[in-house]
Amino acid sequence: MSLFQSLSVSASGMSAQRFRTELLAQNIANSETTRTEEGGPYRHQDAVFQPQSVSNPFASAFQTSLEAPNTGVGVSEVLIDDKDPIRRYMPGHPDADEKGYVSFPNFSPVEEMVDLMNASRSFGANVTAMNAVKDMISKSIDLVRG
Repeated sequence: MSLFQSLSVSASGMSAQRFRTELLAQNIANSETTRTEEGGPYRHQDAVFQPQSVSNPFASAFQTSLEAPNTGVGVSEVLIDDKDPIRRYMPGHPDADEKGYVSFPNFSPVEEMVDLMNASRSFGANVTAMNAVKDMISKSIDLVRG
């Protein structure tokens, strides 16, 4: 794998983690949402990652000679949780049913925060890998200048 391919792989990982972070923030923000446009409480969403080829405009000329697959990561789909909502007895709530129960999303905001920290650290690991590759490229250029 060339240095430029490494940059592309890390960039795809950063993009995927950014998307996951947005979903996690949306989940946390809607952890108490009882009414959505679709009807019912908010449903937890999660990103599914899968390997995908990434384009590398800098090394496209070398791609055919290297014959190495350039695989990164991407979001293949967004899963929407189908668990039954949590029902709480709140007869004065505007979204209460005829028995006084309100349906709330069935997921833990604390678990979402832990996942958000994990996504942030994964994003940071990709930044660190990109910086290491940039340093190697810079040192290679300095050696060629001699």
